[in-house]
Amino acid sequence: MKPLDGIRVLDLSRVLAGPWATQTLADLGAEVIKVEQPGSGDDTRHWGPPWHDHAGERVAAYFLAANRGKRSVAIDFATAEGADLVRRMAADADVVVENFKVGGLRKFGLDADTLRAANPRLIYASITGFGQDGPYAGRAGYDYIIQAMGGLMSLTGLPDGEPGGGPMRAGVAVVDLFTGMYTANAILAALVRRAASGEGATIDIALFDTQLAMLANQASNALVSGADPQRQGAGHPNIVPYQPFAASDQPIIIAVGNDRQFAKFAALLGHAEWASDPAFATNAARVAARAALVPKIAAIIATGKAAQWLAELEAAGIPAGPINTVRQALADPQAVHRGTRINAGGGALGEVPMVGSPMRFDGERMDAALPPPGLGEHDDLLSQWLSADQFERLKAANIIG
Repeated sequence: MKPLDGIRVLDLSRVLAGPWATQTLADLGAEVIKVEQPGSGDDTRHWGPPWHDHAGERVAAYFLAANRGKRSVAIDFATAEGADLVRRMAADADVVVENFKVGGLRKFGLDADTLRAANPRLIYASITGFGQDGPYAGRAGYDYIIQAMGGLMSLTGLPDGEPGGGPMRAGVAVVDLFTGMYTANAILAALVRRAASGEGATIDIALFDTQLAMLANQASNALVSGADPQRQGAGHPNIVPYQPFAASDQPIIIAVGNDRQFAKFAALLGHAEWASDPAFATNAARVAARAALVPKIAAIIATGKAAQWLAELEAAGIPAGPINTVRQALADPQAVHRGTRINAGGGALGEVPMVGSPMRFDGERMDAALPPPGLGEHDDLLSQWLSADQFERLKAANIIG
């Protein structure tokens, strides 16, 4: 039995933040019914290349990453009958997740107030760019823009003045992904509270709020110091040495997390005296002396090959690792041992290669049993809310299917 067995989630979201949240719930055992627009579906079905092709159905790899474990039904809820069908489905759901603009579902009678009036136990989670109120509430939210507005890009990339310097976005849509995880956490908390009180909840999650929250130590640095943190490239603002160093054949990451590790590191480099030198002995001193210390380390690391350094660093208990490509990371022996790559099959899209869930309960992986769905693959589920005649009539009118 999975933790969320028996929980039904109605997923009205698309693209990434909402689908990431509902995929997490599906991995944990929830029944997730994804409602998509007939004929087109989730926008990310078309965000290729690359494409996954099976039996004449083509879907973008992007869609596959965030929709494992769901059943897809195609309903045009811009029509009165389509909206009525979704309301009936919501009456039987435990959770609704949506990421439309503020108020965007009210005209269809699919807003939190309407659905929770009919189903007081319903947990209704709204994901927006900037939240349900405030001067930006009406704006659409896009991960890239939020990374810029929320300060993350100011911290990412090489410092100004260096070749290639300037703000950069993260290599994946981290704001969307964090927002999805915060949403899933909030839903889980609401389910626990409902078990005690019997009452549902209306959850308001904003990408912008999430971005500010996930600044973590960098936000704290700004609040405490009164100064904006500066870009360090691949370095760390609070720890030295904690960055890439170029060995003679390729770069490696060395992450010295405390003074005890630094003493071992200094001895390994042939400079045990650094550990007692007031200029380098403490992390605070090393941060202050970053410009003097880092070049000394770099010159020594450059004299040996990466494999040699990694072996010696591991033997000494100093955290270090290679900079892998994505395919190298997925093929790493640790990833292979942990079964990180899975093949989800049995649906309309055939066998789909995926990265599985990182969650484990009592030694069991929490990968959802179902693969990502084809558009409208599970329209037969709608027979729970429609008679056979209604189903055929709505299908003929292109309201479903």
